[in-house]
Amino acid sequence: MMNEDEGGRWPFARPMLAGATLYDRLFACFGAMAGIALTMVICAQFPLATSDLPIIVAPIGASAVLVFAVPASPLAQPWSVVGGNIVSTLVGVTAARMIADPFLAGGVAVGGAILAMSLLRCLHPPGGAAALTAVIGSPAIHAAGYSFAFAPVALNSIALVSLAMFFHRLSGHSFPHQPGVAAADLGSVREAAGFHLEDIDLALADMADSFDISREDLDLLLSRAEMHALERRGGR
Repeated sequence: MMNEDEGGRWPFARPMLAGATLYDRLFACFGAMAGIALTMVICAQFPLATSDLPIIVAPIGASAVLVFAVPASPLAQPWSVVGGNIVSTLVGVTAARMIADPFLAGGVAVGGAILAMSLLRCLHPPGGAAALTAVIGSPAIHAAGYSFAFAPVALNSIALVSLAMFFHRLSGHSFPHQPGVAAADLGSVREAAGFHLEDIDLALADMADSFDISREDLDLLLSRAEMHALERRGGR
């Protein structure tokens, strides 16, 4: 049986994300609050309200969770946010125009968005919501057509990413995330480790699932873990 320290009695006390601290979570809360508010202020300067279009779309709230809470995630990088939201919206508009049945159009929009984002290397979960919004949105969204992908979706995405870049400079996180460390440090870590990227690739191929971490970060994480294990055992 797990003890209290292991989270057996208090599972909510365990960090849900590896490496997450209370400070990081509180900073992320403040960042998302400021990021969304300022994004709305910035986008309100454009003539969106006069066209009955929202100054901000709901999927941007989900984008903010990724950008501020897990800035190292491949799904939260600037190209993923901007490209994923725009491409998905374009797919959603296309589905809405080509398929009369909204139930089928919604499914095609989300499935097509995943395919498009995967091919363009900008997979971003809120993109699925952006695609669906283009199908089930208001008459003003339908009337806007493909321009909806650029105003407000692109404006929202670019504003949020720009604010996040500035914010993470203050938080000490790299954004856009830079996998790995300095070359000298990486060399010492890899010298201690017994496996490298090719081994990581083979191990990932053996697994049935994909993981929300870059292979470079995974390589560095496992290499550092092995280095600390060697130090604990009295090795090099």
